[in-house]
Amino acid sequence: MKITDTILYVGVNDHKVDLFEGQYPVPNGMAYNSYLILDDKIAVMDSVDANFSNEWISNLVTALNGKQPDYLIVQHMEPDHSGSIKVFIDTFPNAKIVSSVKAFAMMKNFFGTDFSDKQVVVGEGTTLSLGNHNLTFVTAPMVHWPEVIVTYDSTDKVLFSADAFGKFGALDVEEDWACEARRYYFGIVGKYGIQAQALLKKASNLDIQIICPLHGPILNDNLGYYLNLYNIWSSYGVESEGIMIAYTSVYGNTKKAVLELAEQLKQKGCPKIVVTDLARDDSSEAVEDAFRYGKLVLATTTYNGEIFPFMRDFISHLVEHNYQNRTVALIENGSWAPMANKVMRALLEKCKNITFAENSVKILSSLNEESLKQISALAEELTK
Repeated sequence: MKITDTILYVGVNDHKVDLFEGQYPVPNGMAYNSYLILDDKIAVMDSVDANFSNEWISNLVTALNGKQPDYLIVQHMEPDHSGSIKVFIDTFPNAKIVSSVKAFAMMKNFFGTDFSDKQVVVGEGTTLSLGNHNLTFVTAPMVHWPEVIVTYDSTDKVLFSADAFGKFGALDVEEDWACEARRYYFGIVGKYGIQAQALLKKASNLDIQIICPLHGPILNDNLGYYLNLYNIWSSYGVESEGIMIAYTSVYGNTKKAVLELAEQLKQKGCPKIVVTDLARDDSSEAVEDAFRYGKLVLATTTYNGEIFPFMRDFISHLVEHNYQNRTVALIENGSWAPMANKVMRALLEKCKNITFAENSVKILSSLNEESLKQISALAEELTK
């Protein structure tokens, strides 16, 4: 695939993977992106997962059309991008490897060698001329590993953005960008909002016409849309007005309370209500929605003097990914000693800028007149 007259796409699609990084469902597969810059000196931007080494090398050989690459630029050492480095060197033994100091240390760990005789070490502001193309390297530590660099080509005004601006899904499947990019961001990068903001600040000083990420499609149209979303996500802002209700229910009574609240919110004109059963729905989708909307309702049962495991796991994911700047309301159910609201609140107090709703709901086994009044008061507060 041609990106510019001298930059080609040579990556691969993976439809064998079911769980990316062992936890994120990817029904439409994954793309492991790699790019080829043809110039007086030829550079390859990143390798691919080791399971696709042969396909990737075949793509390279075809695109090179008899030429030999001079450089393999390694922006990120996660195995889905670095897994074919050794195969590349075995195939093109005269090529040099361009990367950061920390990346070469990781190569030693992954491959038993740091390719010391082939190293071209780069850091913040380092430049590399390929002839007509002039590359500038920008460090992006913890977006989302410590060794990450991104690369700016001032000739074609292309930002090779590593995992920034990536998304789930193979490139031969048509799907909405934002949905899977949002799920990818909050699952993979979300904890590192400060670092992503730092990268956006550096990028704001560059004239970028094309963004080439390591996952997902090449972005070359309406870049302001993608940059704006990335800014909202990485600053933990509210993307969409609405309320997410995440719940667990053992015998259905907590679910009844949730559905009652959702109905009252709808009647009061709430623009968007997302109801998620944490025991049955995809947890990465649940985390995505919790970050997308400005208000979150958590409803669960007291369980062994604690909270139901799926709710604890969900809150743990939120805390781990730096959940913040949100309003949270709590609903608990318990037959003899309700503890859920207290436990949930304690877990979430680790998060920054969380405003707890003044009204909460306590259910004693099943809904009654008092708990229904509490639901009505909560619906009124959330829709003020």
